[in-house]
Amino acid sequence: MKRTLIFLIIIIALGGFVWQGVYSPKSCCFAEAKLFLIEKGENLFLVAENLEKEDLIKSKCFFEFYVFLKGAQGKLQAGEYSLSSTESSAEIAQKIISGDIAKEEITIIEGWTLKDVGFYFENKGMFQAEELYDEMSELEGYLFPDTYWVRRGASLKEIVEKMQANFQEKTKDLEITPEIVIMASLLEKEVKTKEEKELAADVLWKRLKIGMPLQVDAAMETYERLGLPEHPICNPGLESILAAIYPKSSEFWYYLSTPEGETLFSETLEEHNIKKAKYLK
Repeated sequence: MKRTLIFLIIIIALGGFVWQGVYSPKSCCFAEAKLFLIEKGENLFLVAENLEKEDLIKSKCFFEFYVFLKGAQGKLQAGEYSLSSTESSAEIAQKIISGDIAKEEITIIEGWTLKDVGFYFENKGMFQAEELYDEMSELEGYLFPDTYWVRRGASLKEIVEKMQANFQEKTKDLEITPEIVIMASLLEKEVKTKEEKELAADVLWKRLKIGMPLQVDAAMETYERLGLPEHPICNPGLESILAAIYPKSSEFWYYLSTPEGETLFSETLEEHNIKKAKYLK
């Protein structure tokens, strides 16, 4: 009886020791996360050893025990992970098993051109700007402005495909044509508010219909020839796309933007010229 009791105490103590090792972090104090890379082909024992060397876990034995317990020996996924010693061996193992790799936030602003996007990537140290605007010029207008989370080290092709897929998802219920995207890009650059975009869209569509020059300041080629520009001039947001599809009918044929950013609409050229003289001195 006494031996049994001692044995139970040992088992309970050992269980508590293992539980603490697996489910409690190496550090209880604040510790900055660090990037931890797992190369393709690295096995459980090498991963565990490297985690211990980086002071991320208490002991490689606890990490290995948990992975074996989960039957996930062959399921550790390669990649770069953001890990901290304030995470337990179990939490770190689950991240690696599920492939919860480190991600980077990127934000593409409405109205940015491919060059803007390219320089944004370059400033973040991700790619050279020319890689985007020299090699993928046909994508202008179709990189949907939004905030994205991408894995660290993602290729330019991977990120671009993500933005294109978002464009397709956001516009899947709309009748999108190249002309709509071009018009939306003009509206994005020309006017600010939803109502102004809808009114400006009506003005521009009406001008196109009767063969009147568009004369959009954001696209100087519209002063040199009739019709829309050949390609989108920027990447428009959903509001501009919707305005291009659903313009607000009015009697206006002209508009101008004041230095303060307000858009003024006019029915006649005379009225338009009076406003130009007053606000664009």
